[in-house]
Amino acid sequence: MRGVVMYAPRDVRVEERADPVIEQPTDAVIRVAAACICGSDLWPYRGADPVERPTPMGHEYVGIVEQVGDDVKNVKVGDFVVGSFFASDNTCEICRAGYQSHCVHREPMGALGTQAELLRIPLADGTLVATPRPPRPEEIPGLLAASDVLGTGWFAAVAAEAGPGKTVAVVGDGAVGLLGVLAAKQLGAERIIAMSRHADRQELARRFGATDVVEERGDEGVAKIRELTDGLGAHSTIEAVGTQESMMQAIRATRAGGHVGYVGVSHDVALPGLELFFSGVHLHGGPAPVRQFLPELIRLILDGEIDPGAVFDLTLPLEKAAEGYRAMDERLATKVLLTL
Repeated sequence: MRGVVMYAPRDVRVEERADPVIEQPTDAVIRVAAACICGSDLWPYRGADPVERPTPMGHEYVGIVEQVGDDVKNVKVGDFVVGSFFASDNTCEICRAGYQSHCVHREPMGALGTQAELLRIPLADGTLVATPRPPRPEEIPGLLAASDVLGTGWFAAVAAEAGPGKTVAVVGDGAVGLLGVLAAKQLGAERIIAMSRHADRQELARRFGATDVVEERGDEGVAKIRELTDGLGAHSTIEAVGTQESMMQAIRATRAGGHVGYVGVSHDVALPGLELFFSGVHLHGGPAPVRQFLPELIRLILDGEIDPGAVFDLTLPLEKAAEGYRAMDERLATKVLLTL
């Protein structure tokens, strides 16, 4: 099969990889219908994360089941399925509490590389959710978004306790931040402030439900949020970047007693203990338990209530994956969909 492999920073290739096979009776093999490039894939692409050997890339996927192991009962050959970036059994005590990304048997899908024609899914019964009907072509981007960025934005909004009567600030205007706006709107937030300097992303944020846009960053951005909230700060803040600046911006933009939902993959973030102590802010986040939300997200997409696939503003064939990485790196695209 063909698949994307990163050899070094800014060295992305599409090459022949071995076809996956059933290794455990709990495995399934799917033919990938669509994959995509994540903002977190840019960390190694830019050299912020080490690339020590040729590495299969990707952790977001939808596809059609081609094979199942003997112990797989919940999905069958021919099903169209959506999975998340961690394989999980969905039965352990942690999964039952809704934190499948911390499953005691979890396996990272990124280690398998989902930007490929075929993909082995460990723990298939717990990881995959079959759609109730075959999706129409125009619905596939939305379902692909549910595999990570929608589920992650949704978790961020839930962790920040976005809801009716709340003002929500969103730090980060990538796909996760934009879909955090969508999630906050769906959860009933009264006011949603998107922090963005890019006109195209501001437009999409407003389409998803943002009521205000703040272009300032850092202390200036915090001051603007407080100005818009009578000096108090947001009730709920989504942090969707993962840098020191974005985390402190999120904490400082949140009122005492408010909640920060952080889902940006952390890079060199160190929290000043005394400031955190006196902030009175709740922090909750980490890798999103996307599997918890998939059934409801699939329903919303197929019922036409939300259109998260709008975050994809560039579509390329798998063979042009390197071009997609460059486009996202240079901010020429918000999120790239790869067709197979």
